[in-house]
Amino acid sequence: MWWPSSASLSQNRPVTTQHETERELPEAAPAFRRVLLKLSGEALMGQHEYGIDRRRVDDLAREVVEVHAEGLELAIVVGGGNIYRGMAAAAEGMDRATGDYAGMLATVLNALLLQDALERAGADTRVLSALEISKVAEPYIRRRAMRHLEKGRVVIFAAGTGNPFFTTDTAAALRALEIGAQAILMGKSGTRGVYDGDPNTETDATFLPGLTHLEAIERGLRVMDTTALSLCMENGLPIHVFELAEGNILRVAHGEQVGTIISTPATKER
Repeated sequence: MWWPSSASLSQNRPVTTQHETERELPEAAPAFRRVLLKLSGEALMGQHEYGIDRRRVDDLAREVVEVHAEGLELAIVVGGGNIYRGMAAAAEGMDRATGDYAGMLATVLNALLLQDALERAGADTRVLSALEISKVAEPYIRRRAMRHLEKGRVVIFAAGTGNPFFTTDTAAALRALEIGAQAILMGKSGTRGVYDGDPNTETDATFLPGLTHLEAIERGLRVMDTTALSLCMENGLPIHVFELAEGNILRVAHGEQVGTIISTPATKER
């Protein structure tokens, strides 16, 4: 696993202050009041095979702060695949529940690294963990999370749902519904959005700019796991799937059509 040395940290680009960020913001207001941003652990790897690319994390943090500075209430769920991938050999043959708990701890590590990057970029943050780790994070309490959001803090949810057999996708759907988020913004690395096949192996895979939750489930598109998609479908929660290219989080927050939108059609009045 790669961890930054003190030398590599000193080579990072200068941190943009909140005041400087606000001068560069577009004039349009965000299209949402409150959203949940889902980041995979792989989004933090950069070009590494596993671990953390500190510059990549800092770039993401600056963009999140830029969006948050406009008044958007923002919560984040981060996965742990970048760390768990490095443990793959050790985890082989491990009991499923034990492996899932190890994955939850990996998300806590990522949440703390992301918190540090966000605060260096000027944000006020809180990490809320579904597993009790009082030395480094607050316990997840729904009303506390909502209060932090109302006070203008970026809230990072760690340790998934706190239960084995559930993914961080399900945690993202669950937390988004609990806090009353208007949408899930799902940032992906290296892919424009949702395709009808795997674009890495199928040359004729077609990009899908929009579809319903039910279509994603029935076609097995694996945007999120079935449990997460079902939760979003039952509660009419839209999912914006887009590439984590520079500026895309801001564009999606402003209501631009970037990537794929998964939504449930509005019910027609009789």
